[in-house]
Order: sequence, then C-alpha cells, then structure tokens
Amino acid sequence: MPPNAAPATQSITDSLIAAAGGISEGNPKVLTEATTGVLFEQDAETIDGGLVKDIEKLKKAEKRKLKLVWRNIIAFGYLHAAALYGAYLIFTSAKWQTIAFAYALYVVSGLGITAGAHRLWAHKSYKAKWPLRLILMIFNTIAFQDAAFHWARDHRVHHKYSETDADPHNATRGFFFSHVGWLLCKKHPEVKAKGKGVDLSDLKQDSILMFQKKYYMLLMPVLCFILPTMVPMYFWNETFINSWFVATMFRWCFILNVTWLVNSAAHKFGGKPYDKYISPSENMSVAILAFGEGWHNYHHVFPWDYKTAEFGQYSMNFTTAFIDFFAKIGWAYDMKTVSADIIKKRVKRTGDGTHEIWGWGDKDQPKEEMESAVILNKKDE
Repeated sequence: MPPNAAPATQSITDSLIAAAGGISEGNPKVLTEATTGVLFEQDAETIDGGLVKDIEKLKKAEKRKLKLVWRNIIAFGYLHAAALYGAYLIFTSAKWQTIAFAYALYVVSGLGITAGAHRLWAHKSYKAKWPLRLILMIFNTIAFQDAAFHWARDHRVHHKYSETDADPHNATRGFFFSHVGWLLCKKHPEVKAKGKGVDLSDLKQDSILMFQKKYYMLLMPVLCFILPTMVPMYFWNETFINSWFVATMFRWCFILNVTWLVNSAAHKFGGKPYDKYISPSENMSVAILAFGEGWHNYHHVFPWDYKTAEFGQYSMNFTTAFIDFFAKIGWAYDMKTVSADIIKKRVKRTGDGTHEIWGWGDKDQPKEEMESAVILNKKDE
C-alpha cells in the first residue's frame, strides 16, 4: 500500500478542474505535442488528471543500431567490480564506523535525488527556502547523477514522452536498457530534440541550482569521491582500501542502482491501481530502497504530488517525512497534493481494480450491488 505523508497542505482539485475547463466528450482539450504523459497539473486533459488521447500507439522503440559509449562501459564496469569488492570488505575488514558512514552517505545522496532533483526541481511539487535548497544541492552533488539541472530536464522529458524514443530510458526497450543500458549508448536524437523544447526557465532562475551547474566538475569530485574517502581515514584511522571501496565505490554504486530500479523494475513489476494503461507500477521493494519513489503508478498519474504516493506510513516514504519535517520549521512550503475525490475518480476510470480503498464495502457502494453480488466459497463469520 503506497505511503502517505502528512495531511494535504494544498489540494489541487480546483487547479485540475480549471485546467480541464471546457472539457466535454464532444470537445476535449487537445495538446499540440504528441505527449504520452502529464508533467504538471495544467497538462491534464481530463478532470481526474489524465489524457484524452490514446497513448498506446505512441509508445514504441525504433529499431536501430545502438552506438556504444565505451568510456561509460569501462567506467561502469570498474564501478560494479569495485562495488563487489567493497561488499566483500564490508564483511571482512571494514570498521563499523566506515559501514555506518557509507550508509549515511547513501541516505543523504538519495535524498539529494528524491527530495531535490526529483520532487523539488523536476516536478515543482513543493517550494523550498534557500537553506533547504542549499542542503539538497550538496546532497545531490554527493550522489553524482549529473547536475540537478540536467537531471530535472531529462526527467521532465521522461514524463512528457514516457516510453517513446524521446524518453531517455525508454522502458519499451527492455529491463536492461531502462536500468543502465541507456547510459552505455548514444542518446536517441528524439531525446535531444524534445529536451530542447522543455521549459526550464524556473530552473534557470534558481541561483543555487545554477551555481551547482557552473561548478559541478569541481564540486562533484570533492563531495562524491575525495571527502568520502578521506573522512574514514582521518577520523577513525580506516585504511585507504576500505575507505575507497566501501564508503566511496560501494556506496555510489548502490545509490545509482537504487535510482535505476525506479526506471526499470518500477516500470515492469507491480500493480496498477490508478492507471492500468501505463507501464509504471506500484513496487514496494523499490519504494523502500528509494525512500518512497517506487509507488510509480501513482506518481506517473499524479506527478505533481509532493508525496509521490497516496497513503501509508513514513517507513515506506522517507522522503515525504524529510519534506514534512522541513515544512514544520518553515523551510518547505506550498506542497501540492491530490484530493481524495480526484484520486477516486481516476481509480474508478482507469484503475486495475486492486486499489484497497474504493472496492468492495466502500461506503459509496450501492446496497443493491452488494446484495446482488455472487460470492463463491462463502463462509459464515
């Protein structure tokens, strides 16, 4: 069951209705671009946050010979070999402080992606004052998944053109491609073309984001590689081998693969209680590893929700707990979420029937429907 956060701070029901203003079966709102998904609430064509057009025919992968990028293949090959050795050292020689430090770096770098690059900068699902944006920029740089500006740009393209040739990690090309293969070959020309058309004006106005972008190749090596290796050696006399392969290589490889699982596993395995016509799915395992990013069917239906999910506990959506904490001290605000009424409309219209709330026994279910239902193998309680 997808996790929640705190009660909604700002319902976007009204904005959805306004965005869908004038919609009727005979006169639907039509987007000029061949998009396959919504990015912001104003992109919605229906009152429950969806699109009117049939997107199935748009989802495809052109058959073409991929141009391999051998520099990336060699680099990622070394990274994964080093991470495997790091995993061995965790159980044989690394000090517990080094292991704890690696875990802490995994958490903060993960938040730099989930709360920063993803929910704040890519989706504008909430706003943050400069101290929080500075923290998230530092966390994001530790993660080393490209500057947040470029990450957000590619992610916006991914949502607007999901599972087409314009999608950077097009899941229709298979699990391996959507997981890591997309980084081992040249981008499809459509990715670059559509990326140039995405509005990034809001990102360019963020001075902290632009600072990271300008000095990324100086900041990233220090925060992702140099300091994580030096801290264990200086503060608790760890060996260079353990510091490099555990706190740096294993930790970086692990958070990379967790992030990639959102693009691969969460686009393939799991239920679709909100929209059965799209590939993104509700994947609890990915949600736990990625601090709440695995509730992917909900997220692709309502990508502007700062929780990226509907209900549940913070234990399966740590990022939401993180944002809510900073909301309490005033550093995070204007968190967008979706009303229960809008969610219910979408579940009934496009869900696969696995939603745990609006099913049998719902208070709105007609009594005559319940009385006339055929129940097999019924037992008296």
